[in-house]
Amino acid sequence: MVVKFLVVRFSSIGDIVLTTPVVRCLKTQVKGAEVHYLTKKKYEPVIKGNPYVDKIYGLGDNFRDMVLELRNENYHYIIDLHRNLRTLRLKSRIRAIPFTFDKLNFKKWLFVNFRINKLPDIHIVERYLKSIAVFGVKSDNRGLDYFIPDNETVDIAGINSELTKGYIVFTAGAGHNTKRLPADMTIGLFNKIKYPVVMLGGQEDYENSELIANSSGNKVFNYCGKFSINQSASMVKQAKLVIAHDTGLMHIAAAFRKRIISIWGNTVPEFGMSPFLPAKDSYIIQVNGLKCRPCSKIGFDKCPKGHFKCMKDIETDKVADIANRLFKTN
Repeated sequence: MVVKFLVVRFSSIGDIVLTTPVVRCLKTQVKGAEVHYLTKKKYEPVIKGNPYVDKIYGLGDNFRDMVLELRNENYHYIIDLHRNLRTLRLKSRIRAIPFTFDKLNFKKWLFVNFRINKLPDIHIVERYLKSIAVFGVKSDNRGLDYFIPDNETVDIAGINSELTKGYIVFTAGAGHNTKRLPADMTIGLFNKIKYPVVMLGGQEDYENSELIANSSGNKVFNYCGKFSINQSASMVKQAKLVIAHDTGLMHIAAAFRKRIISIWGNTVPEFGMSPFLPAKDSYIIQVNGLKCRPCSKIGFDKCPKGHFKCMKDIETDKVADIANRLFKTN
């Protein structure tokens, strides 16, 4: 007997990657499971190569037509891992039994506004999996998944022969400035790193990254906006290690079991979204003891307090020392 599931996570890159254990465990642990995935159209490439997903739906501008199409699938269950007004509308219009992930927004609000941390000491992936425990699904401890289509694998030698002996990926992008090292600190960090660094991000990150690369010698290469998300993932997969802000590429790096030096600004790992099961020699770098941190569960364009100590007090010497040591030991 076929059991049809619709897993829903509209955005964004990292959040979608964090749902991949749910998809895998449903497909491998529920007899007869057929797993479909609904996300925004622009994020379809993130899940495109996943062999545990039987069908992908990409939501565009016409919500009504998408609902009609999904109703014709006759799903047994909807697994809502996004939980917003749009998913509420979706669940009310599709005849299927819903299971909804608890985003713990009130507890996050308490933490951000009053520094009262009532959040469970459990990663969001484990919380996702708890939402489907009723099906007998358990964590398989295999971490995150990311699958790159063959035609989007980057030939390193073909783009830059200087990178063939190894390189470090630096995730230049971040959804908000308060999650990103300032440019001058990034330049200082790169000047202390002895090995090639590849900067990855979107087109919106190109200009700032170009200024940084031009001020960091000839071993820093700006590829922001040059690759698709899957090509960027390919660059991450082939890197010796990854220095990451709290971004989607950080979670892609964890999916490839890379060694990750993650740098945290206004957000905190306690939100449950630190790198999930990365390589053992991974590090979380943050400024502990700041009374104003976390100031948001997402981020801001600039520091609300004006001092930006959560990033400006990061010890870039320490980050560079770790990076140089890890590069040599791989």
